[in-house]
Amino acid sequence: MFKKGTKIYSIAKGKCPKCHEGDFFKYKFTFNPSKITQLHDNCPNCNLKYMMEPSFFYGAMYVNYGITVALSVATFLISSLIFNLGLLQSFATIIVTLILLAPVNLRLSRILWINMFVSYEPKTKK
Repeated sequence: MFKKGTKIYSIAKGKCPKCHEGDFFKYKFTFNPSKITQLHDNCPNCNLKYMMEPSFFYGAMYVNYGITVALSVATFLISSLIFNLGLLQSFATIIVTLILLAPVNLRLSRILWINMFVSYEPKTKK
């Protein structure tokens, strides 16, 4: 399932979608707001240009929106059905969850977005 050559490998490991060798993000996971979504300009291994066109990652906002909605619905259902929290408490739980998972969502939406457009090509070198 997490074999090299699958989209899930690139997404889970944060690797280049073309070669699955180079890192996609400049920094490992961090809560530092200035470093969360910083990317390399090109893949360190295969030289794939990550910003394929101006404002390429604006589309990742739609992916982020979908992830946020799914998390909100799941959090609401869990808090209200399993923990029997009231409406206001459920919404507070949703807000806390979204704030805590914002760095994960930002990184995940960018790597999902680029994986929609770039396919794996084995044996890609500079």
